[in-house]
Amino acid sequence: MDIGSLFNPTYSTSIESMSMATYDFIIIGAGASGLLLANALGNDSFFSEKSILLLDKDLDKPNDRTWCFWEKGKGEFDPILHKTWDHILVADDTYSKRMPIYPYRYKMIRAENFYKAYRTKINRHDNITFLEGNVVRIEERDNEIIVATDSHTYIGKKVFNSIFDYKPLLQQKRYPVLQQHFIGWFIKCDKPVFDSQQATFMDFSIPQKGNTRFMYVLPFSETEALVEYTLFSKNLLPAQEYEEAIKDYLKDNLDCNHYQILEKEKGNIPMSCYNFNTHNSKNLMHIGVAGGWAKPSSGYTFMRTHQKTKNLIPFLKENRPLNTFFKKDRFWFYDLLLLDILFRNNKKGRLIFGKLFKNRSPQKIFAFLDEKSTFRQDLSIIMACPKKEFVQAFIRRIFLI
Repeated sequence: MDIGSLFNPTYSTSIESMSMATYDFIIIGAGASGLLLANALGNDSFFSEKSILLLDKDLDKPNDRTWCFWEKGKGEFDPILHKTWDHILVADDTYSKRMPIYPYRYKMIRAENFYKAYRTKINRHDNITFLEGNVVRIEERDNEIIVATDSHTYIGKKVFNSIFDYKPLLQQKRYPVLQQHFIGWFIKCDKPVFDSQQATFMDFSIPQKGNTRFMYVLPFSETEALVEYTLFSKNLLPAQEYEEAIKDYLKDNLDCNHYQILEKEKGNIPMSCYNFNTHNSKNLMHIGVAGGWAKPSSGYTFMRTHQKTKNLIPFLKENRPLNTFFKKDRFWFYDLLLLDILFRNNKKGRLIFGKLFKNRSPQKIFAFLDEKSTFRQDLSIIMACPKKEFVQAFIRRIFLI
């Protein structure tokens, strides 16, 4: 959906005569960001007298994705985890390294478990209403937002929109735009081939073909796993190319010639430092991927969305304009430099990530990617990467900003 098409001043006359229910908060989209926000609002007594509407075109969402993240110790999502791993593997064409990640664990949630659990949590709050509807218009008027679906129109004092569209990113030239895109197979092999305690984080040993390409493997047992072919690149591939790469990897790298495909999944996550905040206003905020909440340099979204939601709650209590929530920081600039490099020369990903994991522990890398490292620790991470590429990107970007 074109974000621009949601804002249409000429639409106002056609909705004047409609009966419109008013809510203090309207959340558009019942995916991860919408459900996490609705649950956070419902759990905080400050908002107990606020009316909250959660709108989605399909409230009976299928098991359409998986989310993974690393975390120290126990966390609030542990009851719905599908699997965890205490080792990761990173490999390229010159080395393969199996690494313990304690005190972290790599954790996986399946969408069906998340949707069910969080719908149940949210349904306990009498002030939150779930409604099904396909949003076709969002219009700002004075101090309220009009949200129109195919069949009904609502007024929100504050609106949080998770509808994402690539067009604004692709229409601008200031910030590079890559895509993290993948197809994955849930498979069952006829013999043990997997290490059930090890997640293959990035295996760059496969042909790169001028891009940043890697295999991502999450074993559930010695015979079952999710195997994904993933790219960080500008353009998508024909579906057959992803699937042929998975077949080749199973045969050549894992010696798995006979297997069942139990399920398939695919995804596409934007990788950009584009200023999504330009589409926000004092009463409208884009959230989740639509708000730029995916980590630009890696595509990891779930835990960043969780953290941003936790930060958003005290912000909302202060009743500040929603377009003042976003702040650029040094991590934004680090991500920008990496994307500048990969946009100019997309095959550099194997070199950069390979050197990083060769020279630094996963614990330090995870802290850096979580944006919880100190500046001195940041420098240690940066120094582990190819220096020439980052120096050149830094110089180019300084003259552009």
